[in-house]
Amino acid sequence: MKKKLLVILGPTASGKTALSVEIASHLGGEVISGDSMQFYRGMDIGTAKILPGEKMAKNGYCVPHHLIDNLTPDMTYSVADFQRDADHIIDEIISRGHIPMIVGGTGLYINAVIDRDKYQFLQEEIDDAFRREKEREAALYGNNYVHRQLQALNQTKADEIHANNLKRVIRALEIELAKKQRESLKKWGKKEETSKSVPDSAYDLILIGLTMPREQLYNRINNRVDMMMNQGLLAEVSSLLAVGYDKNLNAMQGIGYRQLVAYLEGLVTLEEAVSLIKRDTRRFAKRQMTWFGKDDRIQWFDISCYPNQEALICAVWQHIAGRWAIAAR
Repeated sequence: MKKKLLVILGPTASGKTALSVEIASHLGGEVISGDSMQFYRGMDIGTAKILPGEKMAKNGYCVPHHLIDNLTPDMTYSVADFQRDADHIIDEIISRGHIPMIVGGTGLYINAVIDRDKYQFLQEEIDDAFRREKEREAALYGNNYVHRQLQALNQTKADEIHANNLKRVIRALEIELAKKQRESLKKWGKKEETSKSVPDSAYDLILIGLTMPREQLYNRINNRVDMMMNQGLLAEVSSLLAVGYDKNLNAMQGIGYRQLVAYLEGLVTLEEAVSLIKRDTRRFAKRQMTWFGKDDRIQWFDISCYPNQEALICAVWQHIAGRWAIAAR
């Protein structure tokens, strides 16, 4: 029998978090974050991270959340890492008699779990043997020998790391090789795909998607950015820089962070930075919908069709209960 897995997805600012908490309270569910930015500690406002009080459903059930605040911003975390960790957490949740739920908008991360056969990543990303081999090469031929391998893959990254910082050079090599294979996988997938694909998942899977008219979504995005600024997003970015996190870190390239770094460096005005955050978030939401639109398994719910949040929750729950033939807890 396949393991049950519920996924709630959709573009940013579509209301996934609030819906997921109430659905989890009916299911006895636990949430795994499917957002590629919520892993990082100290990056709360700009990632719209769920607050402790927001984890409490109306019926009093406090929803456990996983893969939030588990990394510092200077740590590297790949989709392969997420795939491995999510698989492990799903099994733990099921062992407790609960239903695992992935909630988020990062399509690649979500698909790496639900369609893992299509997303096989380089073992070198988690294999010490690769690192030992590179250390052996450095001992035999010198650190520059390994550094030149990184230069061949990514000259910019190689310029950032001194050849004698062997540990970082090897890790960067792992990441670049993993990227190269992922690109090959995507190209292969495009060649094979002549229509919308519906892979056979290893899970008894329900995919819930939230949508709304584009103008309504864009208004919600703009309002959310204004709210983030009022909540102290600029201070959050300043604090991260003040404690020593480099502006070029992957985590600091997230929307909201890189634009405000540009403001703090005097490259744009604050008004321009906020406008860029809104624009880039809208563009990101469009890319999310393009990604998700390829999957016919998703049951979409247009938020604008429901008079209130309770009606939406009821409709989503009825769909889930009908598919899995279960009653609310």
